[in-house]
Amino acid sequence: MAKYRDCLPQMNGKMFLTDGGIETTLVFLEGFDLPHFAAFDLLKSDGGRNALRAYFERYVAIARANGTGFVLESATWRANPDWAEKVGYSREALDRANRQAIDLLAEIRNTEQNENFPLVISGCIGPRDDGYNPAAMMSEDEAERYHSEQIGTFAETEADMVTAVTMTYPEEAIGIARAARAKGMPAVISFTVETDGRLPSGHELGEAIQLVDAATDHAPAYYMINCAHPSHFEDVLAEDSGWLERIKGLRANASALSHAELDEAEELDDGNPEELGQQYHVLKHKLKNLSVFGGCCGTDHRHVAAICKACCH
Repeated sequence: MAKYRDCLPQMNGKMFLTDGGIETTLVFLEGFDLPHFAAFDLLKSDGGRNALRAYFERYVAIARANGTGFVLESATWRANPDWAEKVGYSREALDRANRQAIDLLAEIRNTEQNENFPLVISGCIGPRDDGYNPAAMMSEDEAERYHSEQIGTFAETEADMVTAVTMTYPEEAIGIARAARAKGMPAVISFTVETDGRLPSGHELGEAIQLVDAATDHAPAYYMINCAHPSHFEDVLAEDSGWLERIKGLRANASALSHAELDEAEELDDGNPEELGQQYHVLKHKLKNLSVFGGCCGTDHRHVAAICKACCH
């Protein structure tokens, strides 16, 4: 049974951590072969499940030691029908993998959580197309139909919420928010931006947030920014606008490289954890409602620990 679906504790001002770049960690640091960056593929073996469990437990330990909460984000960024078909999964196998991903997080929560240490389970939703440069964009209705399958699966598990990460254009985000509302699931929308602070679609970040809110009657619980370095979007946050209050989470990249450069990179650029922590500290003062802190490409537990150190006190 979901524990926080009706009242997400990260909405109440307490600091929450989440994990870093799961795919880049598993591929570049732990040597796993993830077809199409599909971390959910590890769930098919005991060894893969153990690796995922160990991955999350490292982060949970950091949160516990620092007195924060933690958002357990499932390894399902690629677990939607189109990507799963490329990896060789049937619809039945995909449904099973999404459930197994949440079950793994529920096991961790049952072991680690206490009344002073809330662990929120989120079903991670990724884009239907490429997360950097989508070749095709769906309408709002198409996106709602497409993502309803995965969201419906999460709704039948212990997931407290769903988080759509690396969203590249507003219509897909709108469809996800509507599908989640129809399934009774709180939804978080996380947009990615290019080096100019705009979405890959060309929309300004504030414009995209306002479009989603207007089309869904403010359905998302909150918004996040992910898969971009702080230097890519810091200037965008300088304006005094109400949409900034809707951003409660950050999952930045370790690297200041562009999406195109990251796509071509054969080695991991893990940046500087302490420097990234200080950049988060600056952003925390620009985003007054920020409460969820994690990382994306190139980050690992070192970066999240540094972010926590810089922002926790």
